[in-house]
Amino acid sequence: MSEQAERMHTGELYYPNDEEIMAAQADHLELLCDYNQTRPHEQQRRDELLRSMFAEIGEGCYIEPPFHANWAGAHIHFGDYVYANFNFTCVDDTHIYVGSRTMFGPNVTLTTAGHPIDAELRAQGYQFNMPVHIGENCWFGANVTVLPGVTIGDNVVVGAGSVVTKDLPSNVVAVGTPCRVLREVGEHDREFYYKDRRVQL
Repeated sequence: MSEQAERMHTGELYYPNDEEIMAAQADHLELLCDYNQTRPHEQQRRDELLRSMFAEIGEGCYIEPPFHANWAGAHIHFGDYVYANFNFTCVDDTHIYVGSRTMFGPNVTLTTAGHPIDAELRAQGYQFNMPVHIGENCWFGANVTVLPGVTIGDNVVVGAGSVVTKDLPSNVVAVGTPCRVLREVGEHDREFYYKDRRVQL
């Protein structure tokens, strides 16, 4: 493994256009291309591809094509029954961890890659990567973006269109740009599932 490839997962600056990195990345992206070409009735084929693509993937996970990922999931770790709607995007240059039963609405983006503020360093092509950690049983509305290095607890709801720049604790509803905690999840949410609509199962 090249020195640059080793630095991908350390948070240090590295050069992503290193020949070894680019060759390995292209190999992974071949599988992603295959995944996005599958047809709706080819669920078994999709499951097989995801198991080949991901670092770890649990039972019952479903990702609606098209799915976009820099490394085709090679640095993504999913628990069980994770669901992602159309255009789920993972900038998985380093590791992304997602707990079981978490759901992602359309056009959600999880990013691990950053670029230096200094223009000269950027011009030389350097970047750095910070992992993303997401807990269990979370729900991300459409068009949410999670930035590098963010950790999100369990049972968190992130409102549509939010940009998550900082860590979020467990059991909260959070919204906005930048995303902030709106309130805790509580008894009201057990009684009402939407506005004045009462839970009646």
